[in-house]
Formats: sequence, C-alpha cells, structure tokens
Amino acid sequence: MSKPNILIIMPDQQRADGMGCAGRFPIRTPNMDRLCAEGTRFAQATTVCPVCMPARASFINGLYPHNHGMWVNHGEMPAEDETFFHHLQRAGYYTAHVGKSHYHEHRSGEHLREREPYMHARGFDYVHETTGPYATCRTPSYLTDSWAGTNYWELFKQDYLERAKLGGAMVRPSPLPVDAFPDSYVGKQAVKFVNEYGGNQPFCMFVGFGGPHDPWDAPGEYATMYDPASMPPPIPHSTQVDQFPGWMRNLVDFRTFGPEVQAQAAAIRANYFGKISLIDYWVGEILNACASRGWLDDLLVVFWSDHGEMAGDHGRIQKCTFHESSLRVPLVIRWPGRVPAGIVSNALAEIIDVFPTLLEAVGCEPSRRNQGKSLWPLFKGEQEDLREFQLSEIDWQGRKIMIRSRRYKYAVDELGRGYMLYDLEKDPDEQNNLVADAASRPLEAYLRDVLLTRLVGAQYTM
Repeated sequence: MSKPNILIIMPDQQRADGMGCAGRFPIRTPNMDRLCAEGTRFAQATTVCPVCMPARASFINGLYPHNHGMWVNHGEMPAEDETFFHHLQRAGYYTAHVGKSHYHEHRSGEHLREREPYMHARGFDYVHETTGPYATCRTPSYLTDSWAGTNYWELFKQDYLERAKLGGAMVRPSPLPVDAFPDSYVGKQAVKFVNEYGGNQPFCMFVGFGGPHDPWDAPGEYATMYDPASMPPPIPHSTQVDQFPGWMRNLVDFRTFGPEVQAQAAAIRANYFGKISLIDYWVGEILNACASRGWLDDLLVVFWSDHGEMAGDHGRIQKCTFHESSLRVPLVIRWPGRVPAGIVSNALAEIIDVFPTLLEAVGCEPSRRNQGKSLWPLFKGEQEDLREFQLSEIDWQGRKIMIRSRRYKYAVDELGRGYMLYDLEKDPDEQNNLVADAASRPLEAYLRDVLLTRLVGAQYTM
C-alpha cells in the first residue's frame, strides 16, 4: 500500500479547550479548527504526565513514566531507546524534526548542534532543533544563529530577566518583531522543509513549537489581538481547601500562585490566546505548503500537546497538577478518506495512543512493548472507547498517580493517601473534593482498587 506523508504538530502547553472549535473561549484558530473539521478530535484526551520531558518521552516511546523512568525535566532517555520514529524509518520513511524536542536536557552554552548525534539515534534523519522559551536565554541554537547581526538575543534575554523578577506575573509584548519570534522561526523552518524536500521516501516531520508556553510575551499584533476585559473568568480556587489537613493543603495541586499573578489572570489569558493564534497562523502556512506540493489530500496530520495550562484556573498558572486544565490536551488526527472527518470523540484517549496508531496506519508490525492503544478500532467503528480509566502520573513533591473516567477522577500521593476525588459529571469545575466526604468512602475504596488494577496492567520492564 502507498504510505502517506505524516505531519506531527506539537505546541507546548496548549490546553484542550485552547481552540475556537472547542467552544469555551473566544479564540481565533481557523487552521486548528480546520484540522478538527477534516479529522477526529478527541475531546477527552489526557497527558500521561503534566510535565514536559516525561510527557514527550512517553509520546515517542509509548510508555508511562513509571515504565521509562523519566519523571522531571532533567536527564535524557538512552539514545537507543525505541521510538515510533525508528519503526517509521524501517518502514521506509525519512524522518525530520523541526523546532523544540526537549527529549534531552538543554545545557547552558552548548549549541544544540552538539546534540544532533543523540537526536539521530532517537530516530530522526533530519534535525533542525530549537529550545523552548526559557532555555533560549542560555542555549545557542539555529534560532539564536538567525539573530546574528541584530540585538535580538540580548533584548530577549533582558526581557526574560525582568520577567523572572515578578515570578510569572508580567504580561507584555515580546521585544522581538513577529517575524523574528521563536514560534515564527519554527513555522518558517517547517515550511522550508516542505518546500525543499525532494526525497523519494515518504516523510514524517515533527514540528515542535515552543509556545504557547509561558512567559506571557506574545509579539506584535498578537499581544493585542484579545481584550483582557472579554476573557471568561478563571475557575475559582475552591474554598473547601481550607478544610483539608495540612499535608493536603501543601500539595502543589491545591496551592495558589501569589495575588499578583491572580490579579493578572485576564491579561495572562488574553496573551496566552495570542500566542496560540500565532501558532495557528503557522499551522495554516505549513498546510498551505503541503497543498502547493500536492500532498494535502493524502497527508496524515497529528496535532497534540504535551500538557495543558492552568491560565488562572484554581488560582494557578502553568501545569504540574491533575486538574482538568493541566491534564487534558488537544489531540486531533486527520487523514482524508481514512479517519472520519468532523467527529468529536469522547473516547478516553491518551497521548501514548498515537504510537500504535501511526504504526498501524503505515502497515508496521505492532511494538512489543508499547503501552498505548491504537485509535483505529474507533476510526473503523469497531468500538466506541479504548479504556474505562485513563492513567496519569507525576513526580512533583513526591510521586502521585491519577485515574480518570468520564465521571470520576481519583489521585493518590506517594504514601497511597487519596487526595483528589471529583465527580466530573456533577462538578466539572472540580470545586467539591469528595475525599473530605465520609459518605464517599465506598466510592474511594472502589476507585483505589481500580487504580491498583490499572497500574498493575500498565507494567513494562525495560
């Protein structure tokens, strides 16, 4: 069978409802919406870890963090660790990486060119790598090379130094013009790859944008695209937290950021959406480039993000919590004639499900160790769901694990103490934590057994 070109687009820290078609926010994302109209959007998709590097490692190797052992934004997976890019290479694909990977730690002063042997070993034939926003201040890359002959890098570093003093509260435009902003650079390089690719092999290109990850520095007109006064208010911080025992109140999930951050919630949201709209513009440019090559009608597109963004919800910004705004991510699969178009699926998908889905799409044998589930039974109408409970885990103030069904969410800390139990049908904003309710003890006991069963069933020894 002929093999499609594959395009994987990954913004960093884009929440599941951060697209216009999701219907919650007044955000303009015509190109992301187009992908959803031409494919299937998984509205209940979750990350397996609400932290960058563990989630990214899981995405490409198909394992949970407790399988692969990466829990924080440090270190790296072994170079020879299996990824779905290795499978695609063996199936005849030319694999390309453009933009942010964060599969390895970005070292201060070391140009990312020095890490290209590692990236090649992870399954990429072509590498044009950049860092995320903060690492750009200390790690040279092709992006910073492009600023040679200007004062952009110094302006960028000075701006971030000033932002750091306010602990995430500063909202103001980037000092860089839109055309020189990091996400524009990544978009241009992805378009360039499409325009110049002349190989005889089908390609799989991964495009990693550094935004809309904080800080709140949308450039140019994207900084003023949305009026803070028009932003829907954040989900409030539950007053119930005051009733929790001290060990629970101290968990990151229930701690709020400072009042200066909370006071900026509307401005933060407006700027965050501006960064998403900039990425959306480049999604459109990449699709247009594919169309100009005659590839669009048989282009398999995966659009996803590693984790969400709290954006003021529950008094927080950033991620590192199992609350919905941090846990749920966009996941869209588009392949005309193969994947149903215009469908919003409520199947309980996880980001590691992309691995077996891509292998099945191009006729590869399944991986012997992958923990994800192929989405193809859903696309073919053979089943309506993948699993009863999703699994996510994190090592932030100790290791924690969570299970989530359509109705219930339950999480325990590293000592096995339940600290999060929500009825998502009755309480979608997660205001009433049922672990404080004695009447919910039988439900908690049941979910604890489910969590143990789910965890035991997700074991793999590398």
